[in-house]
Amino acid sequence: MVDDERRDFADEAPEAQPAGSVEPWPSVGVRVTATAVVIAAAAIGLAGVPWPIAVIGVALLAAAAWSGRGATESGPIGRRSVRAPRRSVWPDLGMKTVVDAIDAPCLLTDAAGIVRYVNREATVRFGSIRPGDPLSFRIRVTALHDALDRVVGLSRAETVEWHDKIPMERWLLAHLSPIRFPPDPRGDDRPPDFVLVLIEDLTERRRVERMRADFVANASHELRTPLAAVSGFIETLQGPARNDPVARERFLAVMHEQAGRMKRLIDDLLSLSRVEMRAHLRPDTVVDLADLLPHVLDLVRAAAEGAGVVVTLEGCEAPVPVIGDREELIQVFCNLVENAIKYGSEGGRVVVAVSGAAEDARRRTVAVRDFGAGIDPVHLPRLTERFYRAHAEAGREKRGTGLGLAIVKHIVTRHGGRLTIDSKPGQGSTFAVRLDVAPAAAGSAKGDENSGV
Repeated sequence: MVDDERRDFADEAPEAQPAGSVEPWPSVGVRVTATAVVIAAAAIGLAGVPWPIAVIGVALLAAAAWSGRGATESGPIGRRSVRAPRRSVWPDLGMKTVVDAIDAPCLLTDAAGIVRYVNREATVRFGSIRPGDPLSFRIRVTALHDALDRVVGLSRAETVEWHDKIPMERWLLAHLSPIRFPPDPRGDDRPPDFVLVLIEDLTERRRVERMRADFVANASHELRTPLAAVSGFIETLQGPARNDPVARERFLAVMHEQAGRMKRLIDDLLSLSRVEMRAHLRPDTVVDLADLLPHVLDLVRAAAEGAGVVVTLEGCEAPVPVIGDREELIQVFCNLVENAIKYGSEGGRVVVAVSGAAEDARRRTVAVRDFGAGIDPVHLPRLTERFYRAHAEAGREKRGTGLGLAIVKHIVTRHGGRLTIDSKPGQGSTFAVRLDVAPAAAGSAKGDENSGV
């Protein structure tokens, strides 16, 4: 029986119609009218079905009307199936093109679970699946096949979600809808001739949800720690240390420190939120790095002197105009230089160097290099994640919020730039930011290069 169905759906030339068979409709006008009626009926019949499935269902039903073939009673006992035209289940005027253009995997199976059509996206996602094969050969998900049985048995739409781990982790959601040929706008209880399976990839959505949950959990933890310390000292000051001036001064100093830690964390959270809200807006103002970077060094001078670190600036002898937001770029380079001072203080110096004119007239690179202990390469891919610390305990001791590099990454991305990190244990670290130069400066540098200056 399966072989007969495969032959019915084979892509071969139509054979001569035997006497008594359904003849093609006599005119294009009649075909168009019939197609319009079928589409209208499908729109009514598919009410309440998710819109992508409704669109595909209408296309399939219109295809059946255009083909001029009727339904026949064949196949498994108690199930209706359709004797498809020899050439294709699709008409010649674009219905197949419409379904192929849908950017989600779409499959059509018969009531027995045999695949009858696979759109282009399904071929890309599921590889070797092809018409004539059982759906279970390629998609081995028990929940999906149980849902298919329910759609056939109960003649109602189903959705089912599953989680794949091989060959890669992904979450998928399938919408299954029954389809009958020809449709009855008044509704009927016939078993479906076909089941339409539309598969939606939820992987990115689930990834974002997981990131959001992790972010909330991490933020709550980071705020809870100093808040618990402040609450504990308040209770102590209200009780045993109420009349102890020495303890009061010591505890108040710690409370002030913890309150400052919470303030820095909240400030970083707000900064990250502002940057993300403006991620789609590229800056269009000109900023001179030769003016901005000395200002950054002034802002971090106290921290550098406290850590015994000398910070030097190279490559800013002439104006270095780039496209950017001044306040955001100050935040970027303050974060990078402060990190270099905190975690690379063993080397005793930090170098901020501007370069790039000789290599690319359209870009400038600002590299912040320390000569400290360096970072194990295993941590490098995750350094820009929120709340990630290569050395968690050291990070807490040095009062980092764990959000600095995440903010840097988002700001650099908004500027259309690039952040690169190079570090080896015992050799220090280099954080480099590449930015677009202002158009006039790029043209001038290019002219100088061509003239041999």
